[in-house]
Amino acid sequence: MDAFIQSTLLIAVAEMGDKSQLAALAFATRFSARLTLAGIAAATLVVHLFSVILGEAAGLALPTFWIGLLAGVAFIGFGIWTLRGDTYEDPGTAKPRRWGAFLTVAVTFFLAELGDKTMLATVTLGSQLNAFVAVWLGSTVGMVAADAVAIGVGQVLGKRLPERAIQLGAAAIFIGFGAWSVADAVAGVFA
Repeated sequence: MDAFIQSTLLIAVAEMGDKSQLAALAFATRFSARLTLAGIAAATLVVHLFSVILGEAAGLALPTFWIGLLAGVAFIGFGIWTLRGDTYEDPGTAKPRRWGAFLTVAVTFFLAELGDKTMLATVTLGSQLNAFVAVWLGSTVGMVAADAVAIGVGQVLGKRLPERAIQLGAAAIFIGFGAWSVADAVAGVFA
């Protein structure tokens, strides 16, 4: 099977039900589908490029404890930020923040993917298939396609649920994933 197709299918399946797919759903209730998908695509391109490089090098090891701990703390921080909500600024005095939401999505996804099963699967594919560009682009397409499904669901939910329910749900998802990531990192030390 072609490395591109194999990478696309494997990563799309691996992403189903993953924490970053659920984060895509949460972001899609708050931000536009286009912005959310762009942030995910940008982060995925960078993380999967890094993953394929690691796979091709095949001798490097990730410090999974620190990555998991950092990702967990970041998720908890995003959850608290979501609970706090955005502050109102007078449109006449506030400078437009064109990249604020985009960077929030991109950085969250970047951190969520570090040490995640889709990153590790991409590292493995990169080490086995010896097709750098095909694995990089295939894994990125698979991830973005799986997250696009979650974005679609999030957009539908965002139109039917009250804003406070969305805010509480998104915060719970972020804090839950943060706690899970921290616990997983700590458990890995004692394994």
